[in-house]
Amino acid sequence: MQLIKDKQITQDNWVYIVDETPLKADYIIVSLVRWRQERNQLSKIKHLGLRLEPDVELEEIANDLSHFQLIELYFPVFTDGRAFTHARLLRSRYGFTGDIRASGDFMRDQVFYLNRVGVTSFELNDQENAQQVIQSMHDFSVDYQESVA
Repeated sequence: MQLIKDKQITQDNWVYIVDETPLKADYIIVSLVRWRQERNQLSKIKHLGLRLEPDVELEEIANDLSHFQLIELYFPVFTDGRAFTHARLLRSRYGFTGDIRASGDFMRDQVFYLNRVGVTSFELNDQENAQQVIQSMHDFSVDYQESVA
């Protein structure tokens, strides 16, 4: 998988660890279910990320955000726009300053808008052209609304 972070192609050090699987990486991303079950153990990990599904209520994890360096917003289908709201709220309401990553089934045309709502990294599907995705972050030169980016 290719990763774009801060508008550059970069090495991805993070690994999503499926629930019930041993934690054998330095930079790990866990599910919300696992976080809830193993919070005491996981909170001791230095490089910890959290994958959020679209149906999550951010208020439920707001007090835990300081434990995470990365929040991964997973798109099960590109038509589900709840991750846009989650990104904006993480930045503006909850003051999350770590990396917000988009993963899953999002489209290149959505990258410009995801960047404006605070997403800073994008995990691309193998067939996508990373340079074209980076260029799409500059598709528009005039903004009509404020951005959190």
